[in-house]
Amino acid sequence: MTPTRATRAPRSPRRQAARARAVASAVTDPELPMLTLADLGVLRGVDVVGDSHVVVEITPTYSGCPAMAAMRDDLVRELTGAGFDRVEVRVSLDPAWTTDWITPDGRAALAAAGISPPGPAPSSTGPIPLTLLPTARQVRCPQCDSPATELVSEFGSTACKAQYRCSCCLEPFDHVKEI
Repeated sequence: MTPTRATRAPRSPRRQAARARAVASAVTDPELPMLTLADLGVLRGVDVVGDSHVVVEITPTYSGCPAMAAMRDDLVRELTGAGFDRVEVRVSLDPAWTTDWITPDGRAALAAAGISPPGPAPSSTGPIPLTLLPTARQVRCPQCDSPATELVSEFGSTACKAQYRCSCCLEPFDHVKEI
């Protein structure tokens, strides 16, 4: 006879937390499906409270990111499907997300998908200077690795990407903006 949920022995809290973390870490970004939320760096925490209540903390790539609702829905669906009865997704704005949180695996996945990964995020102490000119970046072509690239548009397929073109192979490509 197979034990029912009510008669099963409770699982180890540590194993439950590891299982919840593994499920949440495998959820992909709706705008960059080659990346998991963990590789993108937006998955900030996964905790199991009680027997099957999961609290997930995510940080948006920028305030007003339209993908946040889809991320939340995907996390709830996957964790509920994995047997967790209650899933709570919290949005944390502090500290603000930075492209430096993208993992090396995430950067490799972007390049493999033909998207130029971001360079180091700009850092500054004090006021951030306001410029009205396009941001000067050192962008390499993800197709041929040439540094001879030109900005086509500061806005690519999503607000967090810019559109570039390679001067060598002439291929257009997105570049994830450094934040």
